[in-house]
Amino acid sequence: MTTDHRPRTTAAIPAGLRPARLFCLLTTVLCLLAMTGCISRGDRSPAATRVVPQPVRVPARILSNFFLVEAKQDDGKTYRFMVDTGSSVMLVSPALGDALKRKERKGTPPRTLPVRGANGREVTLPAIILRHFQLGDAHFDRVPAIVYDFSDLSAHLGVTIDGVVGFPLFRDTLLTLDYPAAQLEIAPHPVVAPAIVNNARTTVLAYNRDQTTPLVPVQMGNESFFALLDTGSDLGLSLNPAGLNPRFVHGPRVGMIVSSLHGDNRQLVGRLQQNITLGNLVVHQPVVDLTDQLSSLGGELLRNFRITFDQQRHLVTLARAAEGPVEMTGRRSTGLSFRRFPNYWRLLAVVPDTPNSKLPAQPGDLCVRINGELIEHWTFERYAELVRTSPRITYTFLSGSQESDHEVQVFELVP
Repeated sequence: MTTDHRPRTTAAIPAGLRPARLFCLLTTVLCLLAMTGCISRGDRSPAATRVVPQPVRVPARILSNFFLVEAKQDDGKTYRFMVDTGSSVMLVSPALGDALKRKERKGTPPRTLPVRGANGREVTLPAIILRHFQLGDAHFDRVPAIVYDFSDLSAHLGVTIDGVVGFPLFRDTLLTLDYPAAQLEIAPHPVVAPAIVNNARTTVLAYNRDQTTPLVPVQMGNESFFALLDTGSDLGLSLNPAGLNPRFVHGPRVGMIVSSLHGDNRQLVGRLQQNITLGNLVVHQPVVDLTDQLSSLGGELLRNFRITFDQQRHLVTLARAAEGPVEMTGRRSTGLSFRRFPNYWRLLAVVPDTPNSKLPAQPGDLCVRINGELIEHWTFERYAELVRTSPRITYTFLSGSQESDHEVQVFELVP
């Protein structure tokens, strides 16, 4: 059951050449900015890659549909990374950047990179070269990176995020994200191209050669469009309906607050009447989030697959254990949008026309307890399970110096 507990963060993370898209976490949003293109495509990949002959396997954690891995670096410390195939550049925290960056010659001016937000505004972030980066026994030398503060994202997810690993890092490897097995695999490109296998559980798709991130063809009924395979999104199908004719069995309806760096917007969400197909794999009437940005397929959908990217041949293989269509469950919700902090959650809004739309709490009020327990005790997974299984939840709000308890109903935002 997909629920509204995913921490949608208001922090903005630059994400390469992706076109200023938004991807949603719990009840706010992580606004991904588009690079202005001042770094060439080649500059985004490592200068050298070294992988042992046998596949390197790194355990992963799937948190709110995000693909997270941990890896020890040259300073002897272990760091946590989000693997984001929708990002065309690597991002690192200031601490990790200081530990791994290449020393510049004395007198060399600091390098910066302008990034453009969805509203066209630009900010400038530090750009560095990592001397060496590793994931298990896979080694990458002289890796271009951007320095970014992940404090807000870490607070929302409830775990420390030290970096985002973008798609170009794996240019010279065979990359597999195995969601069902919670495992990352990195292998050298095969000398002889393997046979292409398409069957009831596996499909091989060619993706674009002109971008630094993978765009694949998707069929919706008798219409087709291209979508970004985006492991850095926790949503399923984010659909730009321009030029298409989507039909809905439920919705589209107003959903949670989508909050960017420069303002809040209402999400529109529904369930398609049409199926979508990826090669010969069918997704039955998926839940979709409507967007005016590039259409994308995120972790809510991709978690059904073992996904292998061959950047040498520009092929991606999606495989699953079961036959038959992929079924996407509905979204349970309280209708309350929060921005999450360690000791409180700030209420952003309440979805209108729902059982809880007349809740007396106001935007800006602070939730300090859930079912009588301090908010700091509610880990990501624990809150997710609560929303998934409980018919009602009691939130304690602080408004000024006054506390008040409000019991709310958990309902199907999208059946």
